Amino acid sequence: MMNVIDRHESEVRGYVRNFPVVFDRAEGSYLYDADEHRYLDFFSGAGALNYGHNHPRLKTHLLDYIERDGITHGLDLATRAKAEFMQRFHEVILEPRGLDYRLQFPGPTGTNAVEAALKLARKVTGRDKIMSFTNAFHGMTLGALAVTGNAFKRSGAGITLTLSDTMPFYNYFGDDTDTLDYIDRLLTDNGSGMDLPAAAIIETVQAEGGINVASAEWLQGLAALCERHGILLIVDDIQAGCGRTGSFFSFEEAGIKPDIVCLSKSLSGYGLPLALTLIKPEHDQWEPGEHNGTFRGNNHAFVTATAALGFWENGDFEAQVATRSRMLREHLETLVARYPKAFTEVRGRGMMLGLACHDSALPRALSAAAFARGLLHETAGPDDEVAKYMPALTISEEQLREGLKIIDGSVEAVLGRPDAYAIAV
Repeated sequence: MMNVIDRHESEVRGYVRNFPVVFDRAEGSYLYDADEHRYLDFFSGAGALNYGHNHPRLKTHLLDYIERDGITHGLDLATRAKAEFMQRFHEVILEPRGLDYRLQFPGPTGTNAVEAALKLARKVTGRDKIMSFTNAFHGMTLGALAVTGNAFKRSGAGITLTLSDTMPFYNYFGDDTDTLDYIDRLLTDNGSGMDLPAAAIIETVQAEGGINVASAEWLQGLAALCERHGILLIVDDIQAGCGRTGSFFSFEEAGIKPDIVCLSKSLSGYGLPLALTLIKPEHDQWEPGEHNGTFRGNNHAFVTATAALGFWENGDFEAQVATRSRMLREHLETLVARYPKAFTEVRGRGMMLGLACHDSALPRALSAAAFARGLLHETAGPDDEVAKYMPALTISEEQLREGLKIIDGSVEAVLGRPDAYAIAV
């Protein structure tokens, strides 16, 4: 079957080159290929499968909905599935956190949520420019690419990407430089050549950009800077949200309340396409139909998303995620200590963690060695210099330990003894 993929699918295919088998089924934290070989999943659909594969609670709700011929496609018509999701989202997520947002369903994917956020910020403020950040990744459509930092991804646009100003992310210049002072100076100096932007778009944890984590204090400072200058603050929580970094929203630790929030990936909880743009009521200035899309009414995704909110009804699940995160982090830190010439540090928060490497060839070698031993994980960073580990939030301790053993085995296979540090690629 792989020869069918090689023969007929576009050269643009990517992940299949790193994991070159034909997958057939999946359950929980495991994938199975067509030959019934089992793989432990520390990839989680690039963050779209926070609750694992085919979670039984979500699957039951979906099958029941399909069996009774519930609406599948509804554009932005009112449906029971949508109303139930919206009600539960307010009750379980927004109200307990003191957040007040209107819900916009802009289209099926994360980049749709970003495009809607950028358009709305420009409409609200009457300004064109967007402040983005080094090493950011926000999607593959033109507006989202314009605020993305990765040169390779940007080059695929085929045109010059404009109307954004790239600013340094937290610690971009090292510990001795406060990047917010730098940004504030540009905004207040009439000679800087920087136009006042409509919005600043930020990932609190830059997932694709190298698992770079902004401190709570820096995020608080950014929010204050935006308020001081009349700039809308957009948080892209597409990969870092829905519990991936520990709390449902990644910005909760900082105690900020962004003007606009973008969600997708694990919002449906089941891998079904669903995106959401959260808008403070005073900024909800759309005209009816001014931003629309055919597939902004994925009712199957509403059904599983509503079921997934059950994980967040109390603090038990968040506490479980914290426990698993500590296990993963502590183990990765032992590898940094054992191989200081190979690894620089552990990066990330919650269940999005990575090993930053001195040699950019090492993460891909580790990923290949892990895959050969039955574990999937990807790489991150502008030069793929970080080995990225994202198990399902629902993974058991036994499964996590199984994965940690495979990681150890892949590190030893690639690097040899801790005193050797030979990279066999």
